[in-house]
Amino acid sequence: MAAGLASKCSRVGCSLLGGLGNNLSGLLSTSHETTSCTFLSQQQRTFIQMRTVLKVVDNSGAKKVMCIQALKANKKGARLGDTIVASVKEAHPNGKVKKGKVVYGVVVRAAMQRGRCDGSGVKFDDNAVVLVDKQGQPIGTRVFGPVPHELRKKKHVKILSLAEHIA
Repeated sequence: MAAGLASKCSRVGCSLLGGLGNNLSGLLSTSHETTSCTFLSQQQRTFIQMRTVLKVVDNSGAKKVMCIQALKANKKGARLGDTIVASVKEAHPNGKVKKGKVVYGVVVRAAMQRGRCDGSGVKFDDNAVVLVDKQGQPIGTRVFGPVPHELRKKKHVKILSLAEHIA
């Protein structure tokens, strides 16, 4: 009975039993290894790929965009500083960019962690983008929120100069 309950706990992931499976392991006479009951408290952080919805953090007029394709990135998707092609899903009524327009954007915040040269890592709570034209110049005149200094290596110095906070 206890062995069946402990194995069920390890298969189900201790969803209802909590830590009861660890207490039952002392009652077992066999030497079965019990798995620890850990939960994924956060969603898996991945690359910015096709159909990812991103927040726009400039004053170009768009609120949200959906990624169509990642340019100059690896097969998996875009990371910090990469350029993407996106479609505007929500926009302000009097903005420069209208809903449905296909635009270019530079990823300035990504939920996926990126390692730095000094051994530290940087990750953000949301995925955010700054809209740019084909030459890479920003459409808006202001950038809101923190922007990582890794954009300097990717030659997006104009975005860094418009940002109010560099992380």
